[in-house]
Amino acid sequence: MASMLIETETTPNPATLKFLPGRAVMPSGTRDFATPEEAEASPLAEAIYDLGDVTGVFFGSDFVSVTAAPGVDWSGLKPDVLAILLDHFSADMPLFKPASAGFSVGGGEESFADDPADADIVAQIRELIETRVRPAVANDGGDIVYRGFDKGKVYLQLQGACSGCPSSSATLKNGIESLLKHYVPEVTEVRAV
Repeated sequence: MASMLIETETTPNPATLKFLPGRAVMPSGTRDFATPEEAEASPLAEAIYDLGDVTGVFFGSDFVSVTAAPGVDWSGLKPDVLAILLDHFSADMPLFKPASAGFSVGGGEESFADDPADADIVAQIRELIETRVRPAVANDGGDIVYRGFDKGKVYLQLQGACSGCPSSSATLKNGIESLLKHYVPEVTEVRAV
């Protein structure tokens, strides 16, 4: 068996570590597991939650972010997470259980119906989020999902390391809001849902 090296990186959220197995994790999209119940769809996420002391698991294109519970020391948790990831990826185990493969990403969260009159604005906002915002937050071990546009307000959902990160509200307000306002004058505010 070829030996595998999984790299770890810190994220702006001190509770979250980003693990890079050196291969693709999610072929497309991302997946956020905010509760142990959600993690039941994935043997890997479930195994990480089963360690206890974990409050979040997030799959990105080539990384897995894990968020430790408040007060948990990463020095004890990190080797356990690494062992689970090594087992999983070296055995080429499936990321999801068969029944959950068709599960739509982001089901049940608050979404806003876009006004058809805003179609051009929404297209611009989505394009900026895809090309400018998501690649940047992926570097930090998270993701941002567009949830809607209503009367000048853009609603976004933070996932992975971005969810609950101390600097995420600053990122939203200063970074993303100013970027969107600059390119799309109709945008007046950015809010997290």
